[in-house]
Amino acid sequence: MDDVCEGKDFSFPEQEERVLELWAKLDAFHEQLRRTEGGEEFVFYDGPPFATGLPHYGHILAGTIKDVVTRHQSMRGRHVSRRFGWDCHGLPVEFEIDKLLGITNRQQVFDLGIGKYNETCRSIVTKYVSEWEAMVTRTGRWIDFKNDYKTMDLNFMESVWWVFAQLWEKDLVYKGFKVMPYSTGCKTALSNFEAALDYRTVPDPAVMVSFPIVGDMDNAAFVAWTTTPWTLPSNLALCINANLMYAKVRDKSNGKVYVIAESRLGQLPVKAKASGKKQAPSKGSNAEAAQDGLDKESYELLVKIPGPYLVGLKYTPLFDFFIELQETAFRVIADNYVTDDSGTGVVHCAPAFGEDDHRVCLAAGIFETAGLVVAVDDDGCFIEKISDFKGRYVKEADKDIISAVKDKGRLVSKGSIEHSYPFCWRSGTPLIYRAVPSWFVKVEKIKDQLLECNKETYWVPDYVKVFYGFLLLAGP
Repeated sequence: MDDVCEGKDFSFPEQEERVLELWAKLDAFHEQLRRTEGGEEFVFYDGPPFATGLPHYGHILAGTIKDVVTRHQSMRGRHVSRRFGWDCHGLPVEFEIDKLLGITNRQQVFDLGIGKYNETCRSIVTKYVSEWEAMVTRTGRWIDFKNDYKTMDLNFMESVWWVFAQLWEKDLVYKGFKVMPYSTGCKTALSNFEAALDYRTVPDPAVMVSFPIVGDMDNAAFVAWTTTPWTLPSNLALCINANLMYAKVRDKSNGKVYVIAESRLGQLPVKAKASGKKQAPSKGSNAEAAQDGLDKESYELLVKIPGPYLVGLKYTPLFDFFIELQETAFRVIADNYVTDDSGTGVVHCAPAFGEDDHRVCLAAGIFETAGLVVAVDDDGCFIEKISDFKGRYVKEADKDIISAVKDKGRLVSKGSIEHSYPFCWRSGTPLIYRAVPSWFVKVEKIKDQLLECNKETYWVPDYVKVFYGFLLLAGP
């Protein structure tokens, strides 16, 4: 076999290095730019990587694909300027600086001074430039590192502000809120992709809380189940599913009357039997308990109520932190996101801390966007408005909030649940869902124009045209 294998000593890596040496000697990349200068321009925007880390396989793969596109256009005689860029803003840079300076909360940034903090961030954005240039060059990609751009360059930032100003002047932007996964460790919202990177199985409190119905002849109360007691001080509504049947039952041991979904009656707490066996902690999502139905030794069924008859009923708020909203809040609304496969079929809504909560409460007029109060600050601590727990980190306040609910006579049951919960992959802190102030483009006003532009756009692959068009049609 050795006799017929020609070129067995040929080394691809060595040959690649010889080609790179030749390109460098000829200044091939810049010579190509000089020869095509004045020709038809092919504009290529290269999305910049963060400069605070080293290149990995994903960068190399994407860079190779980009190089194929630009080389192809150059070989067709077009002039293709290629400038490498650096993304200098956002979480990756700030997180590195926070670790370097030992910063753990927002106030420490103000104490240091915004100017000094920004300057420290600027100092590390070029930390790995030489490593990037060496790696990208070694892969054979032609791109200009000497004439690079940085998103912290004034002319770049001013160009972004100019674009925003054009939208503003045309009345195409508005300020609102978006509930997003939020890292209290990094003091910022995360993308759904990042939120899914670190799920851990952890125990959390699981409590049932009563919400007395105003004017009910039986003094009945709705019962809601939650694993986030820290959201209870921000409760503004209860949400049911109008397609479900609900039931009113009386607890024979104390005479209290509760309203929950008929299919979830098995979730109500049962008193210890005479045998002395302890009651199992409430787990809320225990399917077997739900199948058992109502414990007739402990509860008496009073009446079944179709879901629509409950919509609009008012209830007594758990806390009075948002009592100024009593004209529109603290009432029952309905939406199909409420299911009967867990909990009680009654969902407590805190619109600043749940995507569905925010959506249904806004649609029902529980609050106005401009009036939404986010009762938890950037560090994950309660603000001054939540006077009983102000300054407390939300997860650490759970026990005291449960105690406060119990003192008010509103705690129906208390237990724990072990479930999968998202953590911040950078800081290792549990994520919360929190309304973050954001700017939005009024897509509805320019939808027809966008659809026309989509038709004229050459997409690769071509099915993106259909997909993007569908997004535009389905959007707000």
